[in-house]
Amino acid sequence: MYADEGTVRKILTELGDTWAVVGLSTNQQRPAYGVAAVLQRFGKRIVPVHPKAETVHGEVGYPSLDAIPFEIDVVDVFVNSGLAGAVADEAVSIGAKAVWFQLGVIDEAAYQRTRDAGLAMVMDRCPAIEIPLLG
Repeated sequence: MYADEGTVRKILTELGDTWAVVGLSTNQQRPAYGVAAVLQRFGKRIVPVHPKAETVHGEVGYPSLDAIPFEIDVVDVFVNSGLAGAVADEAVSIGAKAVWFQLGVIDEAAYQRTRDAGLAMVMDRCPAIEIPLLG
């Protein structure tokens, strides 16, 4: 278990509504596409982060976290586990408040580094599954 229910709730309800979704593109077959739509339905502003910097769900995309010209509250990570640690480190460096590694994205060392840096962190869970459960 990589986050207690309190941390999940805090990220989803208290830490802010601007979510960078790393790995989000216009590919509707990818999980990031559907999860981003759910986050929008629950009032989150999604910011696509992908090398192609595509506009997705009406939101302008950026090629990297450090290219985003405004504050990001939560970094939602849809890249494979081997790349996730670097994204978590970048989230720390841009001043995000939390990092969320999607289902199947696991990097124990990155989880610890992110927590040690003072950020809230969830790993191997999906906000689109969790947010409707908040009630």
